[in-house]
Amino acid sequence: MQAKIYKKLIAKRLSDDFKSSVEVVEVPIPEPTANEILIRNQFAGVNGGFDTLLCRGEVPYTNLTPPFDVGVEAVGEVVAVGKNVSNFTVGDTVQTIARGGGYREYQAVDSKLAFKVRESRPEVLTLMPTGVSALVALEQVGQMKSNEVVLVTAAAGGTGHIAVQLAKLAGNHVIGTCGSDTKAQLLRNLGCDRIINYRQENLNQVLKQEYPNGINLIFECVGKEVFDTCVDNLAVGGRLVVVGFISEYAKQPEQVTQPRIYQQLFWKGASVRGFFMPHYSQHLAAARDGQSPASGDRLSNLFYSDKLTVAVDPTQFVGIASISSAVEYLLSGQNCGKVVVRF
Repeated sequence: MQAKIYKKLIAKRLSDDFKSSVEVVEVPIPEPTANEILIRNQFAGVNGGFDTLLCRGEVPYTNLTPPFDVGVEAVGEVVAVGKNVSNFTVGDTVQTIARGGGYREYQAVDSKLAFKVRESRPEVLTLMPTGVSALVALEQVGQMKSNEVVLVTAAAGGTGHIAVQLAKLAGNHVIGTCGSDTKAQLLRNLGCDRIINYRQENLNQVLKQEYPNGINLIFECVGKEVFDTCVDNLAVGGRLVVVGFISEYAKQPEQVTQPRIYQQLFWKGASVRGFFMPHYSQHLAAARDGQSPASGDRLSNLFYSDKLTVAVDPTQFVGIASISSAVEYLLSGQNCGKVVVRF
């Protein structure tokens, strides 16, 4: 007998803690409207920082009132199509990247918001939007060139390990920071030129001693002291791209009482630039349609030609009820690669 209800995760209330904000609910499986397809999700990507900030009501471009759906990227199988849909058939493997579509077992979406992928597997899921985010942050925001020194913090994370490889493919010397021997081994396998385990070495000392001319491009995901160190070690004309600040996602922002950074930037002609993917949504649209150099097709081709490795954290998270644990796991910094929930 075919199931008639499914489980999804909703934010029931705004809270500083993701786990206390969300709740698993059961709702009827919808019938797709004329222009929709019904997807049975098989994998969902975990974005602990965005999830937490959203449930705290601290994502400025949204003004959501609970209850609201959570989760972003998902890969699954089309199980029903609306009468006006001609570009999808039952059995197609598709991906969606809309907010609210990830942390649920089924979703009915407008067919224009889904795109076909070659197969349903966590590695394919990671290429969008995680991989595209790394690519756009490096190329569009960071203006990545060749023959530069590029530093990636949290380099063994879901976004960081893709950034390391893209910077290497562009012909750069790549430094990656991490916090364990397992993560260091992953970065070694990915061709990282200098790996700094911050539990064993001092980041600032290494950069000052080994890179006295500074760092040309920094892909910064951590925040707090790491951000300060990165700013201090920018090269003349250096660019620091703020991709995240995982050290503060689950905490109140640290109050800073130190000199402002404009003197460090002014004399070097350096810059700090924020990257937030919704402000670059045109690149995701192009990625979906395969009509841009910054496209999902580009990353997919790199992956299937074995030029890009996608690391998926081996820790198993299964089912809607496991999502809170997956978010906490990611925020703890234990993950090595992309954290994925399986349905």
